[in-house]
Amino acid sequence: MMQRYCLIMCRSLTYAQRSSQVLERAGITATVLKAPQSVSKTGCTYCVKLYESRLVRALALLDRAAIRRGKVYRLLEDGTYQEVTV
Repeated sequence: MMQRYCLIMCRSLTYAQRSSQVLERAGITATVLKAPQSVSKTGCTYCVKLYESRLVRALALLDRAAIRRGKVYRLLEDGTYQEVTV
């Protein structure tokens, strides 16, 4: 079965980097990316990409580290994104 990915939107590159560091220290692979235009209103937003199976734990870790985050999106098989309610 193919793993699905999620994007956690961040308000800046710095927040995305901090988020990635917190998750990596906890053993969750998290890649900092420029957010796709389809989910970025301003076009200059950054996000953290991780496996969907790690999402709940990742959000708890970011909350515990007091790192503010934006919306969360799931990458669908057709290449589009769907907002995830968390």
